[in-house]
Amino acid sequence: MSFSDEVRQEICKYITDKDKRFACLYGMILFSRTLNRNHICFQTKNRLSSETFAELFEKVFHIQPDCRKSQGKNGNSVYIYDIKQPEITEKVFAKYRMDDNRCIDYELISTGSLGIFTAGIFLACGSVNNPEKEYHLEFIVPDGQLVHELIALLGDIGVTAKCSSRRGQHIVYIKDSESIEDTLTFIGAGQCTLDIINVKIYKDIRNRANRIANCDTANIDKTVNASLRQIEDISLIADTHGLASLPDELLEIALLRLDNEEMSLRDIGENLSEPISRSGVNHRFQRIARIADDIRKEQGTNEIE
Repeated sequence: MSFSDEVRQEICKYITDKDKRFACLYGMILFSRTLNRNHICFQTKNRLSSETFAELFEKVFHIQPDCRKSQGKNGNSVYIYDIKQPEITEKVFAKYRMDDNRCIDYELISTGSLGIFTAGIFLACGSVNNPEKEYHLEFIVPDGQLVHELIALLGDIGVTAKCSSRRGQHIVYIKDSESIEDTLTFIGAGQCTLDIINVKIYKDIRNRANRIANCDTANIDKTVNASLRQIEDISLIADTHGLASLPDELLEIALLRLDNEEMSLRDIGENLSEPISRSGVNHRFQRIARIADDIRKEQGTNEIE
């Protein structure tokens, strides 16, 4: 089951009384594929939306609309309700106080049913992506005027929606995860909202773990590279002047490094006969590095001569 279907299932559970049935059907009809006094066509690829439309229409108008099923280009079923009988279309237009211009009549919907009205819009033309893949909710709006109406409606609940076109269709879309959560909560899909929040928490934890792992890897690489340079310096001194030429405090730290290639500076400091800080250990290795650099300069001079 797709995430969109989960949203549809949840919101359909809340269409429980006369006002909600009236408001939800209003949203489905107003945003249906075709809407005029001669022809009302509600079309959907979703079986639940189709069944909900038929059920609500029968309860609100006491008429069972006929459904025909066709096959879409991708092989999926398309459920189509063509209502062309004048006595029915006029009844619909009269009950919902509609005219030839599609616009939302807020006076027709009780304040408590505005969310379920918007749920009807979602059932008619909405979809939302699986949040594990991307955050995207959209409505394929059948009329240009309704684009502005829907954006304004969503704006009233603090959601900023944008519009675009795709293959000649009007698209109202939301990409911000919090705005999607607000929209789903508004239309009655609270559990799906929680599912998105849980996905966000999981993604955040996973990203943090990856950042920590990458940071740890970088630190390990840095420690290893530093250790290799220190061993190289110590080996050069051993092969030329001998380690005995080093002062006692440098000799001790040099021998400890040779025996412990992967030991951190802090651990080396703690394992000295007289423990010192990490910065103290680093300072001693810098002294060893300068001695090694002087030897390299001497070698370079001898080669020139």
